Amino acid sequence: MNILVESEPIKISDSEWEVMRVVWTKGKTDAKTINNLLSHSKGWKLATIKTLLGRLVKKDVLQTEQSGKKFVYSAKVTEEQTVRSATENIFSHICAKKVGSTIADMISEAELSQEDIDNIEDALLKKSPVTDVACNCIPGQCICKEDEMGE
Repeated sequence: MNILVESEPIKISDSEWEVMRVVWTKGKTDAKTINNLLSHSKGWKLATIKTLLGRLVKKDVLQTEQSGKKFVYSAKVTEEQTVRSATENIFSHICAKKVGSTIADMISEAELSQEDIDNIEDALLKKSPVTDVACNCIPGQCICKEDEMGE
């Protein structure tokens, strides 16, 4: 599997996520198989699936190979890479001072197994706290900068 450069963001739509989840699960698959799996729950037609596949190929997250008359699709990026990129994208849109509380909110809202909780606890034990998290916002984007400006 080709791996994209880590700093290169992977941006896919919600519908493209649905298609990619099938591709990640199957490893290699064709449009008809994806359609059979998603058409009932999503109400999509084969043409919609093919459009989404085309977009994903264009975004360089899927690769194609021809097998007879059909195209077989496989992922060029892992699910983990895509989730990490999406998470980084979310965090880039909020004040750095709010990342910790956002993660805490996400954990409190998620359904977690004991293994999940153990993994989170292990990650926290390995993390060294900083004295203060610096605001990374442009003035006017959050209350931190307004307080500094005396407004």
